Amino acid sequence: MTRVAAVDCGTNSIRLLVADADPATGELTDLDRRMTIVRLGQGVDRTGRLAPEALQRTFAACREYATVIKEHGAERLRFVATSASRDAENRDEFVRGVLDILGVEPEVISGDQEAEFSFTGATKELAGRDHLPKPYLVVDIGGGSTEFVVGDDRVRAARSVDIGCVRMTERHLVRDGAVSDPPSQEQIAAMRADIEAALDLAEETVPLREARTLVGLAGSVTTVSAIAQELPEYDSAAIHHSRVSHDRVREITEWLLRSTHAERAAVPSMHPGRVDVIGAGALVLLSIMERIGAEEVVVSEHDILDGIAWSVA
Repeated sequence: MTRVAAVDCGTNSIRLLVADADPATGELTDLDRRMTIVRLGQGVDRTGRLAPEALQRTFAACREYATVIKEHGAERLRFVATSASRDAENRDEFVRGVLDILGVEPEVISGDQEAEFSFTGATKELAGRDHLPKPYLVVDIGGGSTEFVVGDDRVRAARSVDIGCVRMTERHLVRDGAVSDPPSQEQIAAMRADIEAALDLAEETVPLREARTLVGLAGSVTTVSAIAQELPEYDSAAIHHSRVSHDRVREITEWLLRSTHAERAAVPSMHPGRVDVIGAGALVLLSIMERIGAEEVVVSEHDILDGIAWSVA
């Protein structure tokens, strides 16, 4: 058994997992799992740089995580950074800040590496479940990008494309510095066209339609599941391995895209940091389901963070 810590720093959130890993049994026992919305990717699509206030929010979360890691006595730590820091001109400033606080240098991984970690984290515990036929298509809908991975016991093909919920919101749903409340049909159509073009790109290298089980990861997907179940609060246990039908995803997506900020914020399972970007994230999920003809999505709370932890163990 090895006690490990993993940090996943994405475009919208930064997450920590401290766990005991047993490679012999394939079990990962959580000791602490937490998430903070820091919006590191704020404005990156437009400016190409990490904003000073976004860096400060991220560094504050890192200081909190450093305390937790020390309290649990983790033997090994790996810090992985994804889309926003991959795209930013001033990512060296980000790297120096993390190194000063946590004592490790963040690894700004490629989209392909990100996909490998997501697949491992999502599918390691699905082995032997005959009711979930292979191959799997794992989709990780992040803030800046979405990863597509097809595989069975191992990854067969993977691709990362730039259609995350934050990127799509900032690119299509912002007018005069504010998110449209609600967006116009023209804005939604432009976003949908952008998503479809990215799916075309993904299909050049990943056989999306060969998948027999769709596994969805990350906050946009888990929030859709929470809404579908009408949960009184966000409940990871209820969400993990839940299934949401295509029809229900479509209903929820249509509601999210015609609702106001106040209506979305009133959903009891909605994280405040997702209120403005959840519509775009849900539309990415719906578009994927329609592209491959998926009748349902299996929702997983285990994702890239768990894959990072296994890579350390």
